[in-house]
Amino acid sequence: MCMMMGALVVAGSPSPDPIAGNAAAASAAYEEHNWTKAEPLYEHLVQAQPDSLRNWYRLGVCLQGMGKHQRALDAFQKTQAMGMPVSIVGYNISAVYASMGQTNSAIGVLTEAVKQGYAQVDQMSTDPDLQSIRGDARFAPLIELAKHNQSPCDYKQENRQFDFWVGDWDVVTTNEDSPAGISHIERAIGNCVIWENWTSRGNTGYAGKSYNIYNTDLNRWEQFWVDNKGGMIHFYGGLTHGVMDFYTDEIPQSDGTRLKRHLQFFSLGANKVRQFSQGSTDGGKTWTVEYDFSYNRKN
Repeated sequence: MCMMMGALVVAGSPSPDPIAGNAAAASAAYEEHNWTKAEPLYEHLVQAQPDSLRNWYRLGVCLQGMGKHQRALDAFQKTQAMGMPVSIVGYNISAVYASMGQTNSAIGVLTEAVKQGYAQVDQMSTDPDLQSIRGDARFAPLIELAKHNQSPCDYKQENRQFDFWVGDWDVVTTNEDSPAGISHIERAIGNCVIWENWTSRGNTGYAGKSYNIYNTDLNRWEQFWVDNKGGMIHFYGGLTHGVMDFYTDEIPQSDGTRLKRHLQFFSLGANKVRQFSQGSTDGGKTWTVEYDFSYNRKN
């Protein structure tokens, strides 16, 4: 018996999607930086899917990589007109202008991109497409602004106000000088958070953490305390006359009262911090001391 060898076609099966096939091939070539192969594939894709920001953007990257500057500029400007943020595509437009020797246009667009949040300092410093504008006096300040965008909490004065509490501490009661606990406090999450790790002395087994951050929307510091007993307290406030001053709202208690807390941190030189907590059940008319701790920096 003779059999004809060929493609097996199953009745009712869908035919291959040519756009999906082109997209996969284009993406693979793009990831390999094979601009020569990727460029015609993206040309077909933008014709088939003219509303795709991704395809127009990638076409621009391919064209720029091949030195086709004007066509790359057209593609990038189209993505911007379609809604891509200048913080993303502005860098590419600036690089094209720089490659074309149009320094003022390159600096102008890059300035806007950085103002809008562009933060890729390493790319700005090493991209050969920007070589022609790195010597411009306007470029260095843009690098500094991009550094601010990359690590904003390293540069904003408000975010550094609670740094005096960072360190490793032996904690004692202020009046009796008896051991109360140990605490490791560090800057975390891009140096935006002051992260406290507390363990009580003795056999209580009590431990907790607080997360402290400057809320730029509300222009205040906030602390979120959580512990191994299921407790959670939210404080808010700010630095007043050198004292970190926190309050809570009035929180309902199991006995029917409403408790408001006032928590203060006093910087007493480089190696000592006092933490003083009070509570009020009459809306802040009178206050009762909850605890008074002194943090002594470990050597």
